[in-house]
Amino acid sequence: MWKRSTPGRTSVGIVTPTQLRAFAAVARRGSVKQAGADLGVSDAAVSLHVAQLRKELGDQLFVRTSTGLAFTPGGLRLASRAAEMLGLQDRTVEEVSRAGNGRRLLRVAASALFAEHAAPGLIELFTSRADDLDVELSVADADSFAALLLNRSVDVALGPAAGELDPSLVVTPFLKYELVVVVAAEHPLAHGRPSLDMVRDQIWLLGPTAVANTGAVPGLLRSLRVAEDHQRIFPSDAAALEQTRRGHGVSLCLSFAVGRETADGRLVRIAVPGLHTAGVWNALSLPGHDRSSAIAELTRFVSTPRATQAMLRGSGVNVGHFRPSVHVTLWS
Repeated sequence: MWKRSTPGRTSVGIVTPTQLRAFAAVARRGSVKQAGADLGVSDAAVSLHVAQLRKELGDQLFVRTSTGLAFTPGGLRLASRAAEMLGLQDRTVEEVSRAGNGRRLLRVAASALFAEHAAPGLIELFTSRADDLDVELSVADADSFAALLLNRSVDVALGPAAGELDPSLVVTPFLKYELVVVVAAEHPLAHGRPSLDMVRDQIWLLGPTAVANTGAVPGLLRSLRVAEDHQRIFPSDAAALEQTRRGHGVSLCLSFAVGRETADGRLVRIAVPGLHTAGVWNALSLPGHDRSSAIAELTRFVSTPRATQAMLRGSGVNVGHFRPSVHVTLWS
C-alpha cells in the first residue's frame, strides 16, 4: 500500500494497489465500464475505488465530457505513477519466476507513438524467434531514454533520438515515418481547400504523445501554434482517432496507421503546406554487448525487411512471449 502524508498534518491516508489498478484501467481504457470489464469487476466497484482515491488525494482526477473522460493535471500524473508502481510490483514477481526457470529478459522502453503503433508487431515477431526470451515493454518520453539506459533501468530504447545524447550510447536509425492531419469525410474541412488558420483553429484530438516535451507531434503542434484549449488529449491515438471518425475534430496520425481509411475515403488528409512532418525512429543501447545477446539481436533485427513489415502491418504471428509488465504507461 502507498501512504500519503501531508505537511503539517499527522493523519496518513492509504492508497491501495487495488485502487491504483482500477484507476490505471480507467485511464488506459477511457471508460469506467470498460475498465470494469478488463478487471472482471462491476462498474460500481471501479467507481468506488476511484471515489476513494479522489478523497484520499484531494483531486477530482477526471471529469466526464461529451467526447469522453478529461483528466486533470493530477489525474495525468497519477495515471503515470499508478502504471509504474503496479508494473514494478508485477515485474518483480515475474523476474523472480523467470530467473528460476532460466529465461532471458529484455527490457525495452519506447516512445508512446512507437509503443502503440509499431512495437506490438515488432516484439511479437522478434520473440517468436526465441523460445527462452521474454520482452518487457514500458513507455517513456524520449527525453528520458539516455538516463534509463545509463542507469540500467532498460536494455534498449526505441523511438526518436531526442536532445543531446550521451556520446557513449549506440544509436541505430531504423524506420522513417510521416505524420498527417486527417478529418472524417463528413467534416467541413474535408471539402475545398482550407487555410492553415482554419485548420489551426479546429479541435485537435490527440494521443498521449502530444504532452511529451520532444518529438514530431509536440514539435508540429508548437510550430503551428495550436492553442492548448483546442487540444483534447486521449489515452491512446486509437481513442483520439475514433472521435475524429465521428466528426468531432482533426487528428494528427501516422500515415501508415490511417492509410487504408484515407485510401477508401473514410478519412480525408488535409493537404495544407505546413501540416506535413516526418521523423525517424531509432534503437538506442549501451555499447559492448556480445553479438549473441538479446540486445544486439534486437538492434540488428529492427532494420530488417521482416521487422519493417511487422511494424507497419503487424507481425502475422500470434502473441506469445510478449508480456509487458506495464501494458501502457500513459504519461511519464
